[in-house]
Formats: sequence, structure tokens, C-alpha cells
Amino acid sequence: MSLPRSFFRVVWPMIVTAALLAGWSVASAAVDAQRILAASDAVRNPGKAFSVTVGLTEFLDGKRVDSSSMVTFSRQLAEGGQYATIVKFLSPARDTGKLMLKDGKDLWFFDPTTKASVRLSPQQRLLGQASNGDVVTVNLARDYRASHAGEEELLDGERKVRRAHKLVLDASTSDATYSRIELWVGVDNNWPIKGLFYAESGRLLKTVFYRKFQPQLGLDRPTELVIIDGVNPASVTLMRLTDFASKALPASWFQRDHLPRFQVE
Repeated sequence: MSLPRSFFRVVWPMIVTAALLAGWSVASAAVDAQRILAASDAVRNPGKAFSVTVGLTEFLDGKRVDSSSMVTFSRQLAEGGQYATIVKFLSPARDTGKLMLKDGKDLWFFDPTTKASVRLSPQQRLLGQASNGDVVTVNLARDYRASHAGEEELLDGERKVRRAHKLVLDASTSDATYSRIELWVGVDNNWPIKGLFYAESGRLLKTVFYRKFQPQLGLDRPTELVIIDGVNPASVTLMRLTDFASKALPASWFQRDHLPRFQVE
């Protein structure tokens, strides 16, 4: 039985329109995932030059093992929108005055005693479960391609139930600290809630909970991160962020050659 011509005149345009809308929805979902990730970045990072004090405390089976503190100075690069960061170590005494520089792609360590600067890996552990790449300021949306994996309810770092977007982030640059990240972002406020961070092999390296959101430089931002080892959950590192301040250091200071002359109170 053949279909009447009126069918094609009325129904066919509807089928074509539905197909186009379906295609648009898929593209829109991809764009939305990247937008959500960028909005989460804006919660973690002030959109201007700033400084913050970072305290790291390592625990094993609930007992304190080690600690360190540092102050970071970050400014957004004119090209690409990624951050450059200088890390000045404050404690322990053996590390006081040492520096670390992320100048966009490269990460450098400078020891004022030897006057030597060496390249570091962002994945290298700094203390406990915190790596070098965890203490420098990073816009994830610049280094990762995000896809939306739906919405879920989960417990946040303060054991409250949150509705969140689940984003899957795949590294899009060779200098990204992690190969893959699963990130949960609050549906109502774009707060980062929880992240799973993976090695290139697919091994889970760490789980991170973002918590204790407080007003800092114009927005509620996480002031504490709980970093749990991917293999041994009894190994936990607490990262505390305090003393947020607007502070713009000269762009010329964020270069390897300037590290021997770095002076800031």
C-alpha cells in the first residue's frame, strides 16, 4: 500500500525538524558541559590576580604524618586564559624560601641555596596525596574536553546530599596534570563537589572532596580540599586555603630567569 502525498507534505517536514533538533541537542549538551566546567573554574579561581596561603597536612590512619605551608601568587596569562603561578614555600624550615613556578606549560623548582632551577612534573607528589599540579592555579576548561554524563545525587565533603552534574574530562593538552577526571558540579550553584583523578593507565590516583565554601574575593569558594589516596583510603591529605587577597605581581616575574631575584613580602 502506498502512502498518500499529503503524508509526505505534512509528516516529512516534522521528521526532518525532529532529526535536526536531536542533532542540535547533542551539540548543545557538549557545549553545556564545557560551560559548566568553566563556571566551576570560576568558583575555584578568582578572575583576577590573587594570592592565597596553602596548608597541607598528611594523615595516615587518622594520625598526622607531615605538614607544609606555602603562599601562591597567580595571574591569568594574556594568551589562552590559563594561569601562571609562583609558589613560595613557608614551612617546614628546610624548605623555607624555595620556589616553584608554573609559567603556562612548564613547571620549575628553584632552590635559593644552590641557585639552581630544575623542571618538575605536575604529577610528582609534593606532600602526601597532593601533587605539584594540585597547588598551582589551573583552569580545567583550558586543559580538558568535558562531556556530560548526566545528573546524580551524592554526598558532599560535609556529608550533605547534593544534586550534581557529572562531567567526564579528557585531557586536551600534553601538559595537563591528569589524563582523565570525573568531576561532580552542583546543579544549583556550579560548586565543585567531588573529583576522581586518573592516570594515563586508567588507575585511580585520588579522590578529592571540595568543602567549607566561604565568601572569598567576591564568591563563595572552597577553602578546604580532602584528598584521598586511590589505593589506600586511610592515606588522606588535607589542603586548607586561607588569606585570599587581590595581589598583582608584574608579569615579568613569572619567568624562570626571574626566580633568583624573586622578593615579595
